[in-house]
Amino acid sequence: MDRLQSMRVFAKVAELRSFSGAARALDLSPAVVTRLVADLEEHLGARLLNRTTRRLALTQTGDLYLVRVQDVLERIEEAEQVAGDATGTPGGRLHIAATPSFVVNQLAKHLPHFRERYPQVTLDISAIRNPDAPDDDHDLTILLEGFRPLSGDFVARLLAQSEVVLCAAPSYLKRRGTPKQAEDLAEHDGLVVDLPDVPKQWKLRRNCASHAIGAVHLDDGDMQEVPMMQAVLTSSHPDTLMASAVGGLGVVALPSFIIEDAIRSGRLVRVLHEWSLVTYSIYAALPSRRYLPQRTRVFLDFLVETFGGLAQDPWLIAAGCPTAMAKAQALVTADQLD
Repeated sequence: MDRLQSMRVFAKVAELRSFSGAARALDLSPAVVTRLVADLEEHLGARLLNRTTRRLALTQTGDLYLVRVQDVLERIEEAEQVAGDATGTPGGRLHIAATPSFVVNQLAKHLPHFRERYPQVTLDISAIRNPDAPDDDHDLTILLEGFRPLSGDFVARLLAQSEVVLCAAPSYLKRRGTPKQAEDLAEHDGLVVDLPDVPKQWKLRRNCASHAIGAVHLDDGDMQEVPMMQAVLTSSHPDTLMASAVGGLGVVALPSFIIEDAIRSGRLVRVLHEWSLVTYSIYAALPSRRYLPQRTRVFLDFLVETFGGLAQDPWLIAAGCPTAMAKAQALVTADQLD
């Protein structure tokens, strides 16, 4: 009996609660799957599964045995990855999860550079709305921490920060005028994000930042609840709001990583520069594992290199319209690099 193969088959049967399902997943015949599990039970002298015409369930012994089998299989897979990484270049399929807006507006445009460096790594990207923890089916998940804190047992690496700021198209501002102070927004048309964790009422924050060597001192300054604008459009899809703002429909508040290209091209103009709504911290999160495959490690390093890995907003800085906080943080970074 191939003990290792039998253990793999048993683990898959236990996972799927089906002999036929395990056979399809492992590309084996149902008869082979049944025989391997039976041989394993005979070798152990214990029943691992209770089988009826309607259901399949683990016995108490099977439940205890499965935990140890899974640990053995994980260690074998880890050993194979270590050997492969030591003798070759990064390769294989990398599974990534991120919010749709981050994928479309940031991640996608940088992937050709990663492909040039690591042509043997293929990518599988899932767009998941507002993930708050690493997805178990993915090697790496990009998380945004803003209106709610992240929690859970996982490893996270800071990529950047992104402020939610106000902007509108030049055509709209020409037609309706540019707001000079927060109260002026009451006279404007609003494009509002409709998501569970995002407040409908805008509460603006004015950051007054002072710069000192090696540190950024931030006063929260004013917190001002903005008089409700006329919401001419609400949407759960931030890119729809951005496209509508570019078309001249109204004033929108979106993260800088979404609006960066529109700001730099002049299709959108930032208004009320000293105000922002919230600052998102963007992380690359990994399940807590003993070993990190080489393909995941090089992709994580690529993300940190691309987005800076610092507690500052690279998109507002690149677009030339940072808030006082971003300006001060950029000055601190410059000091540290000198």
